[in-house]
Amino acid sequence: MSTGPIVIIDDDQAACDALVGLVRASGFAAVGFRSAAEFLRSDGFAQTSCLIVDMQMPQMNGLELHMHLLASGTPIPTILVTGYPNEATKGRALRAGVLCYLTKPCSPADLLDCIGLAAPRGGGAGPADKGPKP
Repeated sequence: MSTGPIVIIDDDQAACDALVGLVRASGFAAVGFRSAAEFLRSDGFAQTSCLIVDMQMPQMNGLELHMHLLASGTPIPTILVTGYPNEATKGRALRAGVLCYLTKPCSPADLLDCIGLAAPRGGGAGPADKGPKP
């Protein structure tokens, strides 16, 4: 069974490139976008295995993108990353079905654990099926 890439969306080009590099180095296919709108205009967004999205972006933030995808009937397992953690926002995001809410810079191990949570729902996002740490 083929699966789509893991998509990273971050308006900070350096942060986006760094996450794409980390995900690829871990053996996953990865594609980066600079905005939610750019991602939504792309041809293959429905085949995306997992989203890693910056919480703070212009026009549409990471949680708004997640909610938009749910409302449109195209849910994609989503990991939010933020440089400005907020417990209220974290709670809203997790109640809305976001898999993980990570603070930048996130550890590679934590990010890979979150990607592993997406694998069963995303049809196998990559080579390993990692679960959360006990």
